[in-house]
Amino acid sequence: MRLKELPKELRDRIVARHRSGQGYKRIAAALKVPKSTVASIILKWKKFGMTRTLPRPGCPAKLSNRGRRALLREIFYLNPRYILFIHLVLNDMIHVILTVILFVISYTVQKIKLYICCVIVLFARLATENTPLNVACMAIECYIAICLPLRHSRICTINKTLMLIGLIWVTSMSVVLPDLFVTLATQPLDFFHSTRVCHKVGIFPNPVLVKKKYITHSVFLVIVWFTIFYTYFRILFTARAASKDSKKARNTIILHGFQVLLCMATYVGPQLLDALQQHFLVNYRDSIFAFYIVVHVLPRSISPIIYGVRDETFRKYLKRNMLCK
Repeated sequence: MRLKELPKELRDRIVARHRSGQGYKRIAAALKVPKSTVASIILKWKKFGMTRTLPRPGCPAKLSNRGRRALLREIFYLNPRYILFIHLVLNDMIHVILTVILFVISYTVQKIKLYICCVIVLFARLATENTPLNVACMAIECYIAICLPLRHSRICTINKTLMLIGLIWVTSMSVVLPDLFVTLATQPLDFFHSTRVCHKVGIFPNPVLVKKKYITHSVFLVIVWFTIFYTYFRILFTARAASKDSKKARNTIILHGFQVLLCMATYVGPQLLDALQQHFLVNYRDSIFAFYIVVHVLPRSISPIIYGVRDETFRKYLKRNMLCK
């Protein structure tokens, strides 16, 4: 006689409780499910990254390319965590490409038309503003998954995640686009057809914009730092209370904190550049390049390692693709 299978909702609840740090015995007692069943469901989730029923034993069926793409889409494109991670990687790629173009121009051509420079600088600044906000949103999603596991499926839906990404871009545009509007209102059109060194100070010379940048960056710095500190420490305390071995959670928090600290340097970038100009006036261009590597390139190089390679499911499929399996 065939036994009745557990509903998928119940299996998801078992995995959610396991991710929050509860043991097999405690989960089995709370949900009134045999301990062996709880262990098999969690083992299948760790191995395959899902809780749905796998194909029955029998003649082995080779997964077609279409089926493989559908499986990858279910795992990566329908998971809010991976959607935010993919958005972070694409945004960082845009940022690095545009900033490298600006550096190449500054070291070779040096002077270009301001309207071309304005387009590149605006998109580069949008990508720069997006990164800390995206990291903060990923921290909130991780907090909900670990501290509120039973509500995660209702709060972190695909539509809400896409709306959150749209909100990130709208917030960044509300910071960047006023500089363009103020410059268009205060400068003649011939100003944008002139040839100058491509630098944001030369494109947006109004001193009010400098004060506006200091204020907005200060507000964003406080909000993002508060979000990061609150979520990460709640995650750490939850992991420590649920498990005696919290070393892995502590190491993860330290690694995330280092990456976020580098991202937060974006908000104090103007102050750092002023300090570099005062103390390294002779080698100021070299100092700017070092500042660019440390503040802009380094945190975007660490992000794929923290949020991608260290993830078990992502690492498994990354190995398969790299080995062409």
